Amino acid sequence: MSIREARKIEILHDLGARFLSMNGNKSSLLTVTNVSLTKDGKCATILFTVFPDEFEKTALEFAKRKRGEFKEFIKENSKLGKIPQMDFEIDSGEKNRQKIDSLLNQD
Repeated sequence: MSIREARKIEILHDLGARFLSMNGNKSSLLTVTNVSLTKDGKCATILFTVFPDEFEKTALEFAKRKRGEFKEFIKENSKLGKIPQMDFEIDSGEKNRQKIDSLLNQD
């Protein structure tokens, strides 16, 4: 990964976290865990977790509805030249890691 790609991912991660925090309702906690960027840089996916888990579906629908607004937020708050096509997904890898941690910590 080039320095430019790493910087773009860092910027998208930060902006994704700020956007979800500002626009989400306060009934659940949305945490951006990762950003996936295609090799050509044309598409990016913001991966996030939701607490409590029962709000995952609602939070994902909310985030997907707000993709256009998020793209505008990126334009207004960054100096990225070409903004990739944005999407949001639940970070299932992080959920699995948390489940493994809880199983290992049971006594």
